[in-house]
Amino acid sequence: MTEAATLARPIDAADLIADMGARARVASGLLSRTPTAAKAEALRKAAAAIRDAAPAILAANAADVAQAQANGLSSAMIDRLTLNPDRIEGMAAGLEAVAGLDDPVGRIIDEAERPNGLILQRVRVPLGVIGIIYESRPNVTADAGALSLMSGNACILRGGSEAASSNRAIHAAMVAGVSAAGLPADTIQLVPTTDRAAVGAMLTAEGLIDIIVPRGGKSLVARVQAEARVPVLAHLDGIVHLYVDRAADPAKALPLVVNAKMRRTGVCGATETLLIDRSYQEPRPIIDALIKAGCEVRGDAAAKAISPLVMTADAADWDTEYLDSIVSVAIVDGIDGALAHIAAHSSHHTDAILTEDQATADRFLAEVDSAIVMHNASTQFADGGEFGLGAEIGISTGRLHARGPVALEGLTTYKWLVRGSGQVRP
Repeated sequence: MTEAATLARPIDAADLIADMGARARVASGLLSRTPTAAKAEALRKAAAAIRDAAPAILAANAADVAQAQANGLSSAMIDRLTLNPDRIEGMAAGLEAVAGLDDPVGRIIDEAERPNGLILQRVRVPLGVIGIIYESRPNVTADAGALSLMSGNACILRGGSEAASSNRAIHAAMVAGVSAAGLPADTIQLVPTTDRAAVGAMLTAEGLIDIIVPRGGKSLVARVQAEARVPVLAHLDGIVHLYVDRAADPAKALPLVVNAKMRRTGVCGATETLLIDRSYQEPRPIIDALIKAGCEVRGDAAAKAISPLVMTADAADWDTEYLDSIVSVAIVDGIDGALAHIAAHSSHHTDAILTEDQATADRFLAEVDSAIVMHNASTQFADGGEFGLGAEIGISTGRLHARGPVALEGLTTYKWLVRGSGQVRP
């Protein structure tokens, strides 16, 4: 039987996830009491193990990429999947960065003394067991494992079939490092099958898994949100807007727009819709630069009038996360038009404004209801690492618990500690 067939063979998913969840619960109890220095040392050893295993990881990834190409995956998906020496070093460095972050576990959020002498504190504690379901990006295996461990949580990882070999190689290195540091191997577990039944079992694992974090395409996240019986931390779409205001500096605008769209088109922070103020004086150079960079530009009637190379955008374009070298362009009537368009089409992920008018920028920052709102910066900065968080387990577009890039603090909750001296309630 081939490796792929072995991974995909039918399983008793409920029993598998129940066993993994039980072992993860034991590991999480230990991790919640593990000192910061010990968790950091485990991550440093995991980073060293990943560097040592780089040849094996690259070989596994090459097999995944070849299969993905044979299966006709898009160029954006191939880019997400592909590893190289620099990206492996980036994974290892990311683990070391997380090891150096402030540990939120045990941090006192606030405290007060009541008139009756009771002393109350809110203290950060781990969530417990985190289930991460992801596609394509094998680096998530390292990032999610590191963030879970450092925040005192055990995790159960279920990667996509397209990256199965890469994920196993990275996971093996992570476990080797964690075990070498004296922490339990069950701290970071990888579901050993690509059978989709395992996903369903994770989504209904109440009492075993405390929260699910999906990272992947719209269909995956929609399934998770529809079927989950445990809390979900997710974003469905990254329909990211970049608004070029009439007061934007053309010298900043042109390179920034191209970077926001084209640096990496397959990341969730890539600009998908460009809004240009009708009064902006130099729209043509921006559109020409995008086309020259290899981007297909689809626009409304006003955008098409700027350049004959602009294709017609239809109604669906304004609500599409392309994750490819395609951008939709709308010409809007100032800040009011931009805000109205974003309110109608935003997925509440990331939206940005380019302007030298501080009052306009302040209004945009205040009124746009997204997890990340930017002024004069590329939307490609919508990333936990760029925010100084070391890495991210995902970007949450919801309003509860955590919002934006979710890292260590977002993987904790809190409990109340109440200290008395014999008080009774009258």
